[in-house]
Amino acid sequence: MFHNKELISMPPVPPNHSQDSVNTGEALVRPAPNAVSRPGWPEIIVGLLVLVVVGYGVGSQLGRLGLNPIVYGLIFTALSGVAGIAGFVAAALLRIRSLSAFGVRRVPWRWLLIGIGAGLLAFVLKILVTMAYVRITNDTNNIQNVYAQGGSGGVLSLVLATVFLALLTPLGEELLFRGVITTALLRYGPVIGVVGSAVIFGLAHGINIVLPTALVVGLVNAELRRRSGSVWPGVIAHAVVNLPTVAVMVAAGIH
Repeated sequence: MFHNKELISMPPVPPNHSQDSVNTGEALVRPAPNAVSRPGWPEIIVGLLVLVVVGYGVGSQLGRLGLNPIVYGLIFTALSGVAGIAGFVAAALLRIRSLSAFGVRRVPWRWLLIGIGAGLLAFVLKILVTMAYVRITNDTNNIQNVYAQGGSGGVLSLVLATVFLALLTPLGEELLFRGVITTALLRYGPVIGVVGSAVIFGLAHGINIVLPTALVVGLVNAELRRRSGSVWPGVIAHAVVNLPTVAVMVAAGIH
């Protein structure tokens, strides 16, 4: 009789209730069966395809426009950031449409300070690995001379080229390569997530003198993304690495 009374007193189960339902305290809510909570290979592929079309496609056509060399250099400098942002937007709109899923989220101030320190470390490491690369390969052809070309027209062009390379480029490249690619690859573990995304980032710059720098920045910033859960420390570190580039090349007469 006790068991029967207990059964009688239990509230009726809604007919649409299942084990997949979630009790919120007020109503039973069934989660979307096909919800995607983090980027994957579709986002990687779409993001990189858009990067190629916007960055390399548009960049390859600039030379046909007969632009002033300084204007050409400034547009080319801005293009790396614009292409990265375009690739990120395409990837984010594909399935998820949630910025936080790509690591675009706030972090404590200490992580921004860590980003500055990581950027200084990456800057020193890039010098060392670039010297080793040149010693091994004898390749001294700097494909980034176009950045100095854009900044060689006086103070205004120098400031613009520096802003494009030290702010716009880190933002675009971190959103795409760390926000999309690192985040997606981390599902396979930290080694594949960090190293794999760094290799993709390096190869996106081509087999040239910039490759060692790209690998260093890719490794440091992917680890920052993994540990902090955000792309912003990597944006800071990337900006630190890129900040003196144009000014140093212009001062050295490289353009």
